[in-house]
Amino acid sequence: MPSDTSNAHEILQVIGEGDLSALKTLRHMTEGSFQESGLDTETFMLVRIAALAATDAAPASWLVNLKAGQEAEIDPERVVGTLVAIAPVVGTARVVSAASSVVRAITLHKVRERMR
Repeated sequence: MPSDTSNAHEILQVIGEGDLSALKTLRHMTEGSFQESGLDTETFMLVRIAALAATDAAPASWLVNLKAGQEAEIDPERVVGTLVAIAPVVGTARVVSAASSVVRAITLHKVRERMR
């Protein structure tokens, strides 16, 4: 049983660092939602960014989405514009928290890259 527990701990660690590869279900759900949405890549990513801010998502969640956004070549200015656009709805506290989470996600990404 120790190997099951240590495997579960490893999976939690990996997911907590923003890597969904440990659980195929999460990865497939994320990939499938884009295909099913019918949105173009940029719109899809900006909607996800708005949802992350609205739900006060953890930095690891931002990391997963920002990495996808980099692949889609989403300009940082568009991310800021999206946060400004949703501020009247979600509130200043959520926008500030989102900005903080983005910075922490970037830091987490840099740390992970150094460890490789």
